Amino acid sequence: MNAPEFHLTAAAQNPMMHNITFDELTLGQTARLVRTLSQTDIQTFAAVSGDVNPAHLDPEYAQGTRFHGVIAHGMWGGALISSVLGNEFPGPGTIYLEQTLKFKRPVRIGDTLTIVLTVTDKQAETGQVKLDCEAVNQNGETVISGLATVLAPKHKIERPRPALPEVQLFDPEARLGAWLDGLTLGAPMPCAVVHPCDIESLQGALLAAKRGLITPILVGPEARIQALAQQHGLDISAYRLEAAPHSHAAAERAVALAVSGEARMLMKGSLHTDELMHAVIKEPALRTGRRLSHVFRFDIPSYPKPLLLTDAAINIAPGLEDKADIVRNVIELAHALGVPCPKIALLSAVETVTEKIASTLDAAALCKMAQRGQITGGLLDGPLAFDNAVSLEAARIKGIDSPVAGDADVLVVPDLESGNMLAKLLQYMAGASTCGLVVGARVPIALTSRADGANSRMASAALGVVLALAQAARQNPSLV
Repeated sequence: MNAPEFHLTAAAQNPMMHNITFDELTLGQTARLVRTLSQTDIQTFAAVSGDVNPAHLDPEYAQGTRFHGVIAHGMWGGALISSVLGNEFPGPGTIYLEQTLKFKRPVRIGDTLTIVLTVTDKQAETGQVKLDCEAVNQNGETVISGLATVLAPKHKIERPRPALPEVQLFDPEARLGAWLDGLTLGAPMPCAVVHPCDIESLQGALLAAKRGLITPILVGPEARIQALAQQHGLDISAYRLEAAPHSHAAAERAVALAVSGEARMLMKGSLHTDELMHAVIKEPALRTGRRLSHVFRFDIPSYPKPLLLTDAAINIAPGLEDKADIVRNVIELAHALGVPCPKIALLSAVETVTEKIASTLDAAALCKMAQRGQITGGLLDGPLAFDNAVSLEAARIKGIDSPVAGDADVLVVPDLESGNMLAKLLQYMAGASTCGLVVGARVPIALTSRADGANSRMASAALGVVLALAQAARQNPSLV
């Protein structure tokens, strides 16, 4: 008579956990678990264990090893064995005493392992059970073998299967790299970098140049910029340096370069936003018929797509006509980013129109303007509270039937204060990565906080290049 076999796939679907006692175990009895290795498995194991060996996480390094590619941590397979023992076979009440393991072959992303545990010995006087452990890949090759010794439970145990916390892995550099790789940009764009006198702004411009996004024109105090580059080992010899004695002069000179066409976009360095924007606003040649506004682009771990937020940096208390321009500006950027009809959530504290909250009246008016063709190119809805703008479940619970609710591409905030707080909340507490752009001028202006790092500045440059190319394609295809 064959010994019974225990399949964990079916057992794991049971909301209750049951064990197998020492007396119930029989020699030759087996259990098996099937699992396919993913990149997420490797990253999660590295995050939990702290083992960041580049053989597991760095494809460039791993390609040069004897395995010629990324492989799993050996103990990932060992953890699967532990999972079988602790969860089902013998299950709750099992005490792990000893484990030997031999790693015979590497496990690569996409490999499917079948973990098989077989009872080989029982010692009645001690309650110890020995189990042969084997992991076989999809080709029938043994990748791990070993022997586990456990104390099997003496009594039956039935417990609810514990709920695990949701694990969300977010690699902002990988997400940024994937976005940039998907862009079609052409030749690097001439960009005046205004007063790059700290390491983050200078390095951000050079990263954007290295990525092929821009050809930077460094505008600011020449000696200071050169000293900064030398101090940090950065080579700026290939780039034009426009001397300006201080930040105000640098802003004015950068604007002049944009007016002359020598620069097709501007990039904020280590000066205050007001200094740069004052220089832009007082130059009629850079103005359009629209009000200038700022747009953040966020990659948020818990949101399935990029999210644009406007305006959290330029317009303090915009009126209805200002908001109409803010919406038109963000629609133009969304189109440039490949979103043909962006879903635009007009935020307020509530999702009902009331005269007691002015932002709800503005939201309703903006929706009517869109309905009448005064705002085109996007799908507007509002007022919407933040929860039902980004959560389908919240929208469902509140009975909101809208194609925008729960699936917004764009959030339009009531004023700068609420927008700035929401933007910083997403960045510092929700773990979002961000970049930002001033839109509505003749040239895009890559604009980030002075606290933002080099990658955020590089991403902002990419955002500006995308918009500049879209504008040029619309006005004169020969410029692209």
